Amino acid sequence: MVTRRRLGIGLLLCLLAFAVAAPWLAARAPFEQDLYAILQGPAWGEPLGTDHLGRSMLARLASATRLSLGLALASALSAAIPGTLLGLAAAWRGGWLLRIANGLADTVLALPGLLLVLLLSAFAPGAYWPLYVGLSLVLWVEYFRLTSATARVVLASPHVEAARLLGFGPAYILRHHVLPALLPLLATLMCFGASAAVLALAAMGFVGLGAQPPQAELGLMMTELLPYAAEAPWIIASPIVVLTLATLALVMLSGRDDAQGDVP
Repeated sequence: MVTRRRLGIGLLLCLLAFAVAAPWLAARAPFEQDLYAILQGPAWGEPLGTDHLGRSMLARLASATRLSLGLALASALSAAIPGTLLGLAAAWRGGWLLRIANGLADTVLALPGLLLVLLLSAFAPGAYWPLYVGLSLVLWVEYFRLTSATARVVLASPHVEAARLLGFGPAYILRHHVLPALLPLLATLMCFGASAAVLALAAMGFVGLGAQPPQAELGLMMTELLPYAAEAPWIIASPIVVLTLATLALVMLSGRDDAQGDVP
């Protein structure tokens, strides 16, 4: 029996290995065209075939996987750090800091996440930083709300009150009471946040507002290859399969690592 979380870790490691090793196995660079070899099927030299411009699907898919997973994980981590720190500070201090932080979070939530990314992308079409900044600005609210709500409950518990009466300082309470309650929840939230970021990046690329040609990105590849799905279905299937596996791996990482999470 293999636990769900271990299966997710294995799947994610396989995707990362593919993203790193595949360019060394590809016959050409991701941007190199060969108009005499367009829409070729899988072969020994090109295991995933070529696209409508004769570019190596193996090399482009590996480049798209690196871009999507790298931006998604970076956005989730960048959102987790300030969101968690602000949540801890608001829960510890309370009062005006908690009210201001909640008001700021409500303001961000009032604006749809993808719309915020779209607004930032309008300043630099085709650049990566608007996607990274936009996703980070959207995701931090979830970490703040989770951290603030959980920390306030823990700080009001009898265990923390007893620790304070015994003279233990904030560092001890944070390390032995607050963080053990927070870390499993934050790890789960980060997995879901990264999977949501992968899908958001693909959606932006699919509508043409994310990465721009000749860059390789999963959503952009789907848009480029969709007109050729009838005559070469394997090329449109490749980015769809990678996007599905990446999302599945991150979601499985958030599962419980016990008997209920086992799969045959």
